[in-house]
Amino acid sequence: MIVRNGYVLDPESGKEGKMDIRIRDGVICEIGSGLAAEGEEIVDADGLMVGPGLIDGHVHFRDPGLTYKEDIETGAAAAAAGGFTTVICMANTKPPVDTPDTLSYVLQKGEATGIRVMSCAAITKGMEGRELTDMDGLAAAGAVGFTDDGKPILDEMLAAAAMKKGKKLGLPLSFHEEDPAFISNNGINAGETAKILGIEGSPAVAEDVMVARDCMLALYTGARINVQHISSAHAVALVRAAKEMGADVWAEATPHHFTLTEGAVLKYGTLAKMNPPLRTQADRQAIIQGLKDGTIDMVATDHAPHSREEKNQPLTKAPSGIIGLETSLALGITQLVHGGHLTMMELMEKMSLNTAKMYGLELGRIAVGKPADLVIFDENESWKPERFASKSDNSPFAGMELTGKVKYTICKGKIVYQDAVR
Repeated sequence: MIVRNGYVLDPESGKEGKMDIRIRDGVICEIGSGLAAEGEEIVDADGLMVGPGLIDGHVHFRDPGLTYKEDIETGAAAAAAGGFTTVICMANTKPPVDTPDTLSYVLQKGEATGIRVMSCAAITKGMEGRELTDMDGLAAAGAVGFTDDGKPILDEMLAAAAMKKGKKLGLPLSFHEEDPAFISNNGINAGETAKILGIEGSPAVAEDVMVARDCMLALYTGARINVQHISSAHAVALVRAAKEMGADVWAEATPHHFTLTEGAVLKYGTLAKMNPPLRTQADRQAIIQGLKDGTIDMVATDHAPHSREEKNQPLTKAPSGIIGLETSLALGITQLVHGGHLTMMELMEKMSLNTAKMYGLELGRIAVGKPADLVIFDENESWKPERFASKSDNSPFAGMELTGKVKYTICKGKIVYQDAVR
């Protein structure tokens, strides 16, 4: 295959410009101008941008056990439609990914999808926060990291022990930072919107105290940790301070947290309910600043499918979370690049290279000898998300005009998604 005349962006080298990419056996074998075809398939990328295949370090594919919401096949299809060639699944399935057998089930199903489906394993058995899993065995079985995402680890000694083990294994640990002691109604910020709704909500301090603790534990243990779906201005400041102290702390932000504020709940109802919740405009701006200055390393979707029946429940009873794979790149372009906060190269770094670096993957690069994982997109095409490849459609962005449209997704040298309009 030759990808011809695209504007190529390689976030590792910083090189960008119009060029051709030759692919053989799933690997980039030549990059240059005017490459002569030698019987290969030609992908015309003229007028389009070519970035490294996007990598989402935080998705929920609900498989095993909750496949009425999503399964590995439909989740992978949604990922490919969004330009993602690699996803990292979270462990909160039923049963949780806390044994090598369950992990192998996820990885084996993922191998048949056409994209790279990887998985974290649970930090604690049953995700109950009481006893560590066999982290050695899970690492040997292919876990790329560890997380009890969806549940905070409240026992600080257990969290420290997990970090020490993660440090020994050379694998990152990702933490869901919400202390339930401070939360009356989850999924809604304890602010002006909660007052209008007559509920107490979830204050930012629930996140801040856990982030402070885990940043200091990371500094103490030397472990690599990831602060998941950061939502609070104070949490961003804490991560910034921890990095300055020398802690190996990484952080991710979701498109919904850098796009929306708590007022979205009044417009979209349960489609704007998530953990941690959408917060204030000041929090949103702090997240954008954190992305700009490198405090926040990654954009991750926290793709969280739920059925319409579940989301149609009253606000305080409906589950938290939204889908995000098919709108993530467009929201990044619309809000961050066209908003004047990041360059397109910096967005590719946040959505691909940095996630690969955190997980120790040789992905997220466009260079000779590297895997041929690419996203090809039109930076300026406007569109409205109306149909989703995901089983679920719980998104406040459905029907919203966005800019930036995926045209092709290429994984392992093969086209796994092509926009029907192109």
